[in-house]
Amino acid sequence: MANEKILTWIDDLIQLIRNIYKEDKILLHRPIFEGNEKKYLDNCIDSNYVSSVGDQIREFEKGIAAFTGSSYAVATVNGTAALHVCFKLAGVNQGDEVICQSINFIASCNAVTYAGGIPVFVDVDLDTLGMSPDALKKFLLKNAQVKSGCTWNKNTGRKIAACAPMHTFGVPCRIQEIRNICMEWGIPLVEDAAESLGSKVGDKHTGTFGLLSAISFNGNKILTTGGGGMIITDNKELAERAKHITTTAKKPHAYEFIHDEIGFNYRLPNLNASLGLAQLELLPRMLEIKKEINLKYERFFNQEGVSTLKVNTDMSPWLNTVILKSFEERDYLIKYTNDRGIMTRPIWHLMSKLEMYKHCENDGLPNSLWLEERVVNLPSSVPAGTLQNA
Repeated sequence: MANEKILTWIDDLIQLIRNIYKEDKILLHRPIFEGNEKKYLDNCIDSNYVSSVGDQIREFEKGIAAFTGSSYAVATVNGTAALHVCFKLAGVNQGDEVICQSINFIASCNAVTYAGGIPVFVDVDLDTLGMSPDALKKFLLKNAQVKSGCTWNKNTGRKIAACAPMHTFGVPCRIQEIRNICMEWGIPLVEDAAESLGSKVGDKHTGTFGLLSAISFNGNKILTTGGGGMIITDNKELAERAKHITTTAKKPHAYEFIHDEIGFNYRLPNLNASLGLAQLELLPRMLEIKKEINLKYERFFNQEGVSTLKVNTDMSPWLNTVILKSFEERDYLIKYTNDRGIMTRPIWHLMSKLEMYKHCENDGLPNSLWLEERVVNLPSSVPAGTLQNA
């Protein structure tokens, strides 16, 4: 049982958080609407195009493509739908395997399953919380073989149809090394960039290293459309296929409804895209403010000798993250802060422990297991009122 000496700095942390947010109840990450959101929503309503067709969707797709440096962007109803389509277009079929990380939000594994695939878990790096290229390479060398132009799992006899690393909390994993390994083994790379809008590796935005990538605009993300997602790719054929199958696979026609395959009703509504356009205008300033908040946390924890998930100038921290020394410290901090109206939370339960996925193959996951007991997310929103004059 933790005692009061376990975290001597916790009241100072609470004071720091209250100084940043100046609110009684402080959420982990809430949306901030301080731009043209209402104006653009009114314009959308006046146009009568409030569903899955309209100028706002097209402009939002163009805006995200330009911001990320991708050639094409296809808007979806949420990030999970974007991931599902990414796996389908990458060639994941019934019974195929997808290499994932166990430190993850449930959407990634669920999307693999929707496509008919089976997750296989490899470990993460301690300093990024993202897939470890060393763990990936070791897993493949031990368990995989290339045959008939595809990579197969020698243990299960299944095809390894994709690799899906995630940029956890906005901090890029070692995606260049992972890409090189995937190219060597002929495994399509699907990036889960749901949380990393604004993060780069060198001069390339996350999500632009793989064949396809998915971004989330959920209500708790840096840029939100309420619900929403985006597929980004540099492959024109895949982009066209993505738009087609997310629009119920309807063949273009002025009035006939003819569908040429099983598709999905996954298109983002124009109303949501209107929010996205307004948020895009504020995004550069939001990213600057979030980096300033992250720097305040880093300075505080450096002074206290506590580890944080490090962020450099090219990264955009979605959730600020501290790594404590023990499970007892983690739980003490979470309970103490939440009891005082400040929301903090642990990292997700490992996917490999969940009932649906505990049968899936894994590499032992020592880093993932260690982190699960120690990671805490801290309030990370842009403070209310800071964008009004941006």
